[in-house]
Amino acid sequence: THCLFCSQNLREVDYKDVLFIKRFTSAQAKIIDPKHTGTCAKHQRKLAQAIKRARIMGLLPFVRR
Repeated sequence: THCLFCSQNLREVDYKDVLFIKRFTSAQAKIIDPKHTGTCAKHQRKLAQAIKRARIMGLLPFVRR
């Protein structure tokens, strides 16, 4: 697997880009494991931070039932 962020040459993960970030969350709104998404460690950390920021800002849910 290859990192989407490295291959697209994306520097930052924007927490305001909800549609893009949603691809990396499960149906229960959990952050998907990098083994399944193919994200490298550096970008997984940035992605997790962006998801958490979006949750706090109210752009993404913390949980889905």
